[in-house]
Order: sequence, then structure tokens, then C-alpha cells
Amino acid sequence: MTSAFAADDPVRIVVPYAAGGGVDIVTRLVTPEMEKSLGTSIIVENRPGAATNIGSAAVASAEPDGTMLLTASNTLASNAALYSNLSFDPATDLVAIGQIGYAPLVVVVPQDSPYKTLDDLIAAGRKDPQALTYASAGNGSSGHMASELLKQDGGFEALHIPYKGGSPAITDLIGGRISFMSINPTEVIGHIKAGKLRALAVLDDKQNALLPDLPTVTSLGHPNSTAAVWWGLVGPKGLPAETIEKQNAALQAALADEATRKRLSELGVVISSGSAREFQQFVGTEREKWTAVIKKAGIRAD
Repeated sequence: MTSAFAADDPVRIVVPYAAGGGVDIVTRLVTPEMEKSLGTSIIVENRPGAATNIGSAAVASAEPDGTMLLTASNTLASNAALYSNLSFDPATDLVAIGQIGYAPLVVVVPQDSPYKTLDDLIAAGRKDPQALTYASAGNGSSGHMASELLKQDGGFEALHIPYKGGSPAITDLIGGRISFMSINPTEVIGHIKAGKLRALAVLDDKQNALLPDLPTVTSLGHPNSTAAVWWGLVGPKGLPAETIEKQNAALQAALADEATRKRLSELGVVISSGSAREFQQFVGTEREKWTAVIKKAGIRAD
């Protein structure tokens, strides 16, 4: 098969979310440098809806010529377990090109919460199964999954309150109507610095650059509670190895660019450069991890 880049056709990267969100911003940060390496223009196309399934299905059914890619995130690893009627198989109909990076989630509570530490929160949920509630941006969202994992690993109870997006959930958390959230720190860093929210832990085994004094869940004795939002590029199955290698090389060049690295870091992104095979293995591990959490909790999104 002839490489797609022999022609002047632009490459479209589908973002399965609305413009202006985290996935959209991360995608638009890496594409300028990728264009230089590929020698062709890249068009970022927003196709939101159905928890990323609309955009993902479009790429899964696209011609495998390298001109239509997808910025994948956590849903690539969880939607097969959450939805019973997908029109495509995320595990086989989309192939990895390369990971961009990840951002560990943090556990936050209202500033006047009685829970000063993560252990305080867990102890309260163990003592009284009715004591805690946690919010998320929706059923099956990364925050929902992360909090459910924390519950399972910590052996405590908390009632899930799903919202239609992160903003209304954060508003109710600040107002004290919710006990806690697991969330991308970039969404709440302003509220933490303003004294409206208190961060208890980062769901990672390494310190967080945005909140360097925050303890990790690993240091607090919960190494199995790590959770992050992550991003990477994938394409339709059948994509030639030569095309995958060329697009991965363009992504690596973008991630090595100093200005791009600085901007991603400012957003709390931990850059994860590597091969297509490494990203494929990462997604496989994530799929196993979250499928187990979903099945144990009995979560369904449809």
C-alpha cells in the first residue's frame, strides 16, 4: 500500500469531545510540530457524543490509509465493558500509534471538610456506609472509575452522584453538597489555590508537579489506587506498519519540542513518549484494570 503521505491529502485527527476540553487542547498542542515532520497539514476535527463512541466509530470504520486518526483517551480502555452495543471493537478495530501523556487524578474535598487526610476520608466511609458521597462528570467517566477503584482498594463505601459534566459537580463540591471527587488537577488547581477546595492525595506513585507537596496514594499505603487521564493517537485497523512508524516518529518529534513540552507540562501533563507497541501494551493493561473495576462494581453506561 502506498503511504498516505505521498499525496497532499491532509491528515484529520478526530477529537471525540467538544472543542476547548482537555483532549482537544492536548491534540492541538502536538499537531503543529507533527505537521512539520509529516510534511502535510493536520486538521483537528471535533466529533463529540455518546461518551466518545461517535468519533471513535468513525475512525474505526475509516480507510486505513493514515489520513484519519483519533485522539484516544481512557474510554478506549473502558467503553467495551461499559456499553453492550458498540458498533466497533475498541480492542481490535483501532491500532495504537503512540501515547502523548497522562495526568494523575487528585482526590479533593471542600475546604471546610472534616476530612483532613485521605485516611480520614477512608475511615469515615468504613465506619458509616452512608457518610460519604462522591461526584463525577458522568457515569463511566475517568473520575467515576478512579473513585470506584479507590473505594474497592480502600475497603470503604461512598455513594456515586453523576453529573452532566465536571463544572456542575465541582460547584456542588465547593458548596459542601458532595464529600469528595477524584479529578484532573488542572480542573481544580485554581479552586485549591483560592482556598475553596483541599487536595488530599494524588492518585499516582510520583509527586505531582502542580501540587508538589501533595502525598501520593502509594506513599499513603494504597499503591493499587493509581488513576490518571491519558491521551494517545490511534488509527483504524489495517494501518500499514510503515505509516504507523512515520506517524509515531512525527509524534515523538512533537513531544521532544521544548515549547510543546513546556506547554504540556504547564497543563499538568506527564509526557509519555514511546513506540506504538508500548502504547498498545499500555492500553491493554488499562483495559484489564478498568474492566475488572467495572465488573466488580456492576457499572453500566447504557
